[in-house]
Amino acid sequence: MSYKCIICGKGSTSGNTISHSNKASKRLFRPNLQRLNILLDGEKSREYVCTSCIKSNKIKKAI
Repeated sequence: MSYKCIICGKGSTSGNTISHSNKASKRLFRPNLQRLNILLDGEKSREYVCTSCIKSNKIKKAI
C-alpha cells in the first residue's frame, strides 16, 4: 500500500525523534488515512483518504 491520500497526495514525511538526552534518531510522520468508499470519476471505489480532505468535503462519499 502506498501511504498516500488519493485526493491531495499527502504522504509520509521524515524527521527526527529527539530523546531526553537530545539524541536524534530517524522517524516517519504519517498522515491520518481512512479507507472509504468514495465516488471517483463517477465510479464507486474504495480508496485511502486523509481526514483533512474528509473534513473539508473534498470527496463525495458513496453509499
